[in-house]
Amino acid sequence: MSTQYAADDIRSKLAAAAPTVTVDPSTPIKPSQWIEFLTLDPTATTAAGSRTWNARSATLVVSYTEAKAGDVFARAAQPDEYVVLQYSESAPIRVTAGDAVEEVAEEAFVVVPPGDSSIEILADGVFIRLFSVVADDLREGVLNAAAYAEPDLRAAPLGEWPDPVDGFRLRVYRLAETPIAAGRFGRIFRTTNVMVNFLAEEPAPRDPLKLSPHYHDDFEQISLAVKGSFIHHIRYPWGPDSSRWRPDESRPIATPSICVIPPPTIHTTQGIGPHQQLIDIFSPPRVDFSTSGWVLNAADYPAKPGVGIPEGN
Repeated sequence: MSTQYAADDIRSKLAAAAPTVTVDPSTPIKPSQWIEFLTLDPTATTAAGSRTWNARSATLVVSYTEAKAGDVFARAAQPDEYVVLQYSESAPIRVTAGDAVEEVAEEAFVVVPPGDSSIEILADGVFIRLFSVVADDLREGVLNAAAYAEPDLRAAPLGEWPDPVDGFRLRVYRLAETPIAAGRFGRIFRTTNVMVNFLAEEPAPRDPLKLSPHYHDDFEQISLAVKGSFIHHIRYPWGPDSSRWRPDESRPIATPSICVIPPPTIHTTQGIGPHQQLIDIFSPPRVDFSTSGWVLNAADYPAKPGVGIPEGN
């Protein structure tokens, strides 16, 4: 990974990770995906009026719902674990998985195990889930399915990250227990198939003189914007085939939205509103973040074999 981080940016200290995918330079680069949920027809609407928008990256499906109290969202024979992202405007929920039941009414990272599960909405609000593309019904019904009719040969596959140390079960990581701290980048959590960074809410626009353009050799970044407004800046490197060159992208996007940023584009995101929040998503989990000591639930989710983890994490 190449960076142009300022010396005072904590990410400038990250150890570079070897790419897991090697391609010929002529391999096409996927276009970025810009999905402003509320401007599009929903993927599904329930009888109670909950509206859901599903969009994907190479390995992940983001499911964004304006949920109504009393609705229940069930998964039967879910092939792998999935995640619920709870931020300050999320609906309170009751999650049932096997014999385990948890109510979550605050900011949290919720991991739901494979198999049968259900989530009841306890009051109107936003409801966000992350699924791997292993779930056929979700993968095939997304808003941007056509973008992945051909696979992204540059993007790392899901791979095999180890099972959690005490088996798959319902887990709730409440953000109040892990506040933003100096010397650590955001609040990062990992599962077997996804990594999420809850970045701090920003009470002012980002300084345009302190952006952080960088690129990832072989993995996508999904920037989920939940509050405020942003500009995503994306630059496509040139390959030998000039007919495939793409112009720079630098345009605003409203919230709620996602931008799927393909490898190996140079990118940075600039908050331009008076108050904003961004949540970064990576699937599979990032190796460099995993070796940084920043993953808050690393004791529950071991790293992929061959990934060195600092002591105490």
